[in-house]
Order: sequence, then structure tokens, then C-alpha cells
Amino acid sequence: MGIRVLIVDDTDWSAVTLEVALLTLPDVKTVRAGSGQEAWSLLEERSISAIITDLRMPGMDGFELIERVRATSNGATIPIIVVSADGAPENQDRAQRLGANAFFVKPYSPAAVRDKLEELLHDTQPHDSL
Repeated sequence: MGIRVLIVDDTDWSAVTLEVALLTLPDVKTVRAGSGQEAWSLLEERSISAIITDLRMPGMDGFELIERVRATSNGATIPIIVVSADGAPENQDRAQRLGANAFFVKPYSPAAVRDKLEELLHDTQPHDSL
């Protein structure tokens, strides 16, 4: 099946930038959603390995999406990265309290997001016992 990363952003250029950055990761496929509500619907239908989300979106925002994902039985282990122009310390703190694993402020380095995602995915993969 490979690794499926859900990119949630209501701005096309931001989502495309992330998609391009993730092209270099082996076995990674991306799925896009333009809102938290659309992302939630996709999460109910598909197996998702990781989420990269904006915070400020119409309808369900990134905070609510993170909270909902973490409240599900399999959502506790899904890596969640926030990429947002709203990098106020209180928003970063809130995202972390809700369960985000990392926070990047726009403008950001797509390579840094890719590297963090790769690290988080590696940490959640089962490791062989010695």
C-alpha cells in the first residue's frame, strides 16, 4: 500500500509545494483536502499514514481536525505536522497540546517539512527486535 500523506490546506499553491517536496520520498503518495471537513471525510474512508495541515481554513479548522483525529482509536499514532502562516506562540502551544508533532510557520522550508515527516514516519514504523 505504501505511505499515504494527507495534505490539508485551502490554498492550492501551498498544497502543491508540499506535494512536490514529498515526491522524493519512496513509497509516499499524497492526498489533498481543501478543508478540515473534507480531510475528516477522507480519514473516514481511507487509511492515512500522516497529516500535514494548515490551521486557518473555512468550516472545520486545523485545531478541530487535530482534536478529532487524536480522539479516534487509530489517530493517536498518526504523525501530524502543522504548516501555518499564523505562527503566534499561543497557536503553536495549542496545536502541540492538541497533539501536533511539529509546527512550521509560513513561509517555511518544504525540505525541512519533508525531513521532519520522514523522521516522524520512521519513528512510527514497527522496528525489528534484536
